[in-house]
Amino acid sequence: MKKLLTVALALLLASTLFAAGSQETASTAAPKEITLDWWTWDPSMVDQNNAIIAKFEAANPGVKITQTMVGTKEYWTKIRIQANQNKLPDVYTMSSGYVEEWAKAGLMYNLDNFVKNDDTFNVFYKSIFDVVKGISGTDSYYAIPFALVTTALYYNKDAFDAAGVAYPTNDWTWDDFRSAAKKLTIDKNNDGKIDQWGFWFYGRYAHIEPWVYANNGKLIDRTTMRFAPNQQAIDALKMLTNLVLVDKVAPPQKDMTSFQQQDVFQQGAAAMWVDGSWFVDTLRKNVGDSMRWGIVRVPSGPSGSNEMTYGWPDSYAIAPNTKNPEMAWKFARYVAGEGLGLDVYMAGKIPSAKKLAEDPMFSDPNQQPGADMNMLIAQASGPMTTSFTQGWGEWRGYGGGETLGLNGAIDAITNGQLTFDAAIKKATDSANAVLARYYK
Repeated sequence: MKKLLTVALALLLASTLFAAGSQETASTAAPKEITLDWWTWDPSMVDQNNAIIAKFEAANPGVKITQTMVGTKEYWTKIRIQANQNKLPDVYTMSSGYVEEWAKAGLMYNLDNFVKNDDTFNVFYKSIFDVVKGISGTDSYYAIPFALVTTALYYNKDAFDAAGVAYPTNDWTWDDFRSAAKKLTIDKNNDGKIDQWGFWFYGRYAHIEPWVYANNGKLIDRTTMRFAPNQQAIDALKMLTNLVLVDKVAPPQKDMTSFQQQDVFQQGAAAMWVDGSWFVDTLRKNVGDSMRWGIVRVPSGPSGSNEMTYGWPDSYAIAPNTKNPEMAWKFARYVAGEGLGLDVYMAGKIPSAKKLAEDPMFSDPNQQPGADMNMLIAQASGPMTTSFTQGWGEWRGYGGGETLGLNGAIDAITNGQLTFDAAIKKATDSANAVLARYYK
């Protein structure tokens, strides 16, 4: 009996040791590999993205990132196919123009718990996150912005100096702007033709809407989701079209069709111009030091403030059915700027990660427009608005539809084809026919 008890105790000890060994082996075994699919839309960034992936994988053993790069023109067709097949990539690039549609269709992961429980707003600008939330038409965060585009008034310092006009400031009003535009509209050889316009624009969204919001204007009634410009918006549109029809300081759109739109300013045909902040990069590359130029805020209207910014972010979204939401969030934060350097950003695009936007080299003193770039940072951290809705590209007249929508209506006014009232009515009817399809 004693011998049997000894044997039993020996077996029990052996089994205990074996179990302990099994637990130790299990606890020290390599974690299961996690694979995340990442889709983006800029083929020029393939090599750059590969370097980013390598750094993230090195810092997160057991994680593998697969990159799919799709050309901008094909991106939305292909990503919609993935959505329809329930095969969305874990992390994918999202445009402000589609945030609302995709959020309401349940195609993006609700990020509220991540945003609220992490140090998100210590790392990123809350103002930019809130713009994306506002565009979604919900009370939740569905995307992680990585770059903000705002608008700026570009001005030709050489032209200002030649005309003896003081440079614009961030406190300029519409009256200041119009006064300068008149002095900068010049027939240099007295042949009866304007050689340098004070300003130039056409119906493009980035040319028009900054003025609307700088006057406390609104284009969309968010309670009815209908196009219903308030009086401040009408006043802004009237001021702009009068620059052509009354003040004669800007050309009609029809007279500028021989130019590519970005060339008018850089070739000296206009002394001022409003457009997206990404043109900082274009001007640096195309103009170099052959022209001295700067940027300031779009001048504020009599009913507005010089603090309100018109901007729209590019973001990353996470698939709602991702198998690894925590790691997808970690990677999305990383590629949204937390793990990047300023060198990966096109000049003029404002990083949503504070450490990058506040890097002294963002306002590189050795490149134009130097310290003027600080204005973009001020815009990124302040109040911001936009006009994106479902169907925005249609009612706005964006891209290939620039002869339609609000864009076409404004061009028709400056070209003398429609009166102001008739054009705004036409734009209103057209926009609301579009919006009625999306908002019942």
